[in-house]
Amino acid sequence: MTRLLLVLAALATLAGCGPRNADYVQPAPEVARGHYVHDGPPSLTLITIRTNDTGKGSHTALMINAEERVIFDPAGSFRHSHIRREGDVLVGISPIFWQGFRSMHARATHRVETQTVVVSPEVASMALALAYRSGAAPAAHCARNTSNLLAQLPGFEGMRPTWYPNELEERFIEATGAETVVYYEDFTPPGGLPANGVLGIDTTTVASLEES
Repeated sequence: MTRLLLVLAALATLAGCGPRNADYVQPAPEVARGHYVHDGPPSLTLITIRTNDTGKGSHTALMINAEERVIFDPAGSFRHSHIRREGDVLVGISPIFWQGFRSMHARATHRVETQTVVVSPEVASMALALAYRSGAAPAAHCARNTSNLLAQLPGFEGMRPTWYPNELEERFIEATGAETVVYYEDFTPPGGLPANGVLGIDTTTVASLEES
């Protein structure tokens, strides 16, 4: 009996914030149709999309691991038939969809920088509730809405709201001391991959697979 593995297409329709990778195709042997519970500790992961040439910030998002794992993606571009979007919350962020989110944004022209900080269950739950209450952001409000959310959390009160992804990333690092991971696809920096760099596999064209 032949079983066709699902091949899922992540369609990027820009809302003025993030880079577009419209050719992205993500194979998914697992399909997250609803909420996804991750077994890691409660945490916040700041996501910053930067250009590879100048390092200019193009988009900001926040992955929240609480009672469920979601991505708060204000004015974001990630769309998928198996990912429910409630306002600016992407629901059901299993590992394969987290990889899909990174791979959609990382390309020859852009990289994905992340910092993860472990927080208390109460702080993670508060961040999740604030994300759901935020609604849908207008274009170019990604850093503004993300910084507004963070500034309301215990331990992050000193983070002033900002419109700029790079500025938010710098303030987050200063406030948390979190280490940066830099994710690339289709690009290796001059001089080679940095110590904190990860070179992902280009999955923009993935053929359908069949197995007996």
